[in-house]
Amino acid sequence: MLNWPGRPYPLGATFDGTGTNFAIFSEVAEKVELCLFDEDLVEKRVTLTEVDAHVWHAYVPGIQPRQRYGYRVHGPYDPANGHRCDPSKLLLDPYAKAIDGKVDTNNALYSYQFGDPQARNTQDSAPHTMLSVVINPFFDWGHDRPPRHEYHDSIIYETHVKGISKLNADVPEVLRGTYAGMTHPGVVQHLVDLGITAVELMPVHQFVNDAHLQDKSLANYWGYNTIGFFAPHNAYAANGTRGEQVQEFKAMVKALHAANIEVILDVVYNHTAEGNHMGPTLSFRGIDNVAYYRLVDDDMAHYFDTTGTGNSLLMRSPSVLQLIMDSLRYWVTEMHVDGFRFDLASTLARQFHEVDRLSAFFDIVHQDPVISQVKLIAEPWDLGDGGYQVGGFPPLWTEWNGKYRDIARDFWRGEPGTLDQFASRFTGSSDLYEHSGRRPVASINFVTAHDGFTLRDLVSFNEKHNEANGDNNNDGDSHNRSWNCGAEGESDDPAVNALRARQQRNFLTTLMLSQGVPMVCHGDEMGRTQGGNNNGYCQDNELTWVNWELSDDDRALLDFTSKVIALRQNHPIFRRRRFFAGAPDHGGESEIGEIEWFKPSAEHMAPEDWNTFYVRSVMIFLNGKAIPEPDDRGRAIEDDSMLIIFNGHAGPLDFTLPSVDYGDQWNTVLDTARPSSPRQQPEKLRPAGGAVKVEGRSIVVMKATDSEE
Repeated sequence: MLNWPGRPYPLGATFDGTGTNFAIFSEVAEKVELCLFDEDLVEKRVTLTEVDAHVWHAYVPGIQPRQRYGYRVHGPYDPANGHRCDPSKLLLDPYAKAIDGKVDTNNALYSYQFGDPQARNTQDSAPHTMLSVVINPFFDWGHDRPPRHEYHDSIIYETHVKGISKLNADVPEVLRGTYAGMTHPGVVQHLVDLGITAVELMPVHQFVNDAHLQDKSLANYWGYNTIGFFAPHNAYAANGTRGEQVQEFKAMVKALHAANIEVILDVVYNHTAEGNHMGPTLSFRGIDNVAYYRLVDDDMAHYFDTTGTGNSLLMRSPSVLQLIMDSLRYWVTEMHVDGFRFDLASTLARQFHEVDRLSAFFDIVHQDPVISQVKLIAEPWDLGDGGYQVGGFPPLWTEWNGKYRDIARDFWRGEPGTLDQFASRFTGSSDLYEHSGRRPVASINFVTAHDGFTLRDLVSFNEKHNEANGDNNNDGDSHNRSWNCGAEGESDDPAVNALRARQQRNFLTTLMLSQGVPMVCHGDEMGRTQGGNNNGYCQDNELTWVNWELSDDDRALLDFTSKVIALRQNHPIFRRRRFFAGAPDHGGESEIGEIEWFKPSAEHMAPEDWNTFYVRSVMIFLNGKAIPEPDDRGRAIEDDSMLIIFNGHAGPLDFTLPSVDYGDQWNTVLDTARPSSPRQQPEKLRPAGGAVKVEGRSIVVMKATDSEE
């Protein structure tokens, strides 16, 4: 086949209208073959003879979009020294923009025999693996513009491309569970009505269904097993997998932008799907194992793993850093996404073994003119030593605040001695973020996420119930900080169910009125359950898909969630860009009257009150006339003054309203014990110094009203 020298950059397969340039990095390779597959999957090999700076390349005229291809890399197979080249294994292009097919469990994918790990296996893996695809890069973006919501105005909705639409009867069946289904009006209008400003999509980079799950007739539903960092996952495409998935993904982003919704991707740059030293050879392992993976220093046949998946990418390797940055820029510039949530981000900070927030990865992100301008969210932990780094990431970064999740759960399940920490989390966690010059928006607040109980299960189960996962209920976290409200699992006791409904409203209200950025897990707004399974990673079925057939209780919860989101959006006092002035501990008594804390008697909280183990109730005054920051146009911000009353006790308490200095009269705008709208059940104005009865385990939000009003 005729081929020209081509260029070493860009890496990957680049179609220019008349042919395609192919380029792949490998420092260890002795020979690289480009393998082209016709419609009958007959393979033709082209030897790449041009090498520049360890990049092997060629231009092949006439190669068009939809062409399937792979590589065979010849070089040392010497596991003891970290080298695992094996030309019998067809390899995916690390820069493939689309991937066709799927991986099976055949022994041909492995460089050893299943029955004898010391024996080489030179079977051809091509019939059992995925193929890279040349794509057409052109797409009509029209007038697409990123919404660019500021962090403090954001409501993030963590969701799954397949799970969100698979059971939605409004979506045509052929589109359910796909990128096209994600943007059907039956889904998008739900997000708009709810008040969502950004969807955070669980992994959509091409991933692999693990062999051990296939053997158990299960599937990798979550997708944290990436093999293609540039390719949209092909199983989520409705119209084909020979490049159609790229067009469909772009159309999804365009449609969500048109609805004023940002697209944030959950990305997994910490490891790949090739697993440990006993894993398959799919791509990186066979291209240049030493350059891509972190190996054990004194035993290079094994992988240094801080992810729990078998391997970790080598974050001090120039080729790895280039791969990650090229991938990030591609998804922003070519796919128009608006930000990223980095899975197990502490691993990205490990240049060597320690976590270093000033590592090369963060340096290059901060200086990059494209990536530094999008939303950057860290999952601030991994499984290695010193991996729990909540509050430890540098400026520009926001973080999933695991401490917020834990203390919110503890407070509402009645754990003693939690009020001081609850107050700190509610006011933006200044103790975690202010020292690095960051603001409340550095805290991505959440109560539930994909990993763990749903919100409904959080208030319905004391124990995990993961038997369906096939691991004897040994998988998943056993310390969930959950409370079943008096009965394990489904109950027909009206009192139990009423308490569970109220607890869900308490969590949602706490989340939406806290300083920082709230994140809702899909379906929590309408009572989604996984039957107590807190580790649904392998359940690609109705257990994990969002159920759109709503009961009356589900609809009531949905209505309430929309109402409390609107309350946040309508009042800038709940979404400040700066911390409250004054002492940072438990929000502090603000020097300029921004925030004040009261006992149920309307006396100010004293320092010793915060550490009294039995104290579970507090009133928080937020002064709407003292917001020391301008809006986006530089205008002074004023808002209504608000009183938020938390009663974490089991029984009702009488609260005395603050003196007239804080407001002449008070009007109830939200009560989690009485979720109906005040417009439907008019609340009487209550005078300063008057009494308010607050039900056990509930929240009341009141607005100050002048006598003249």
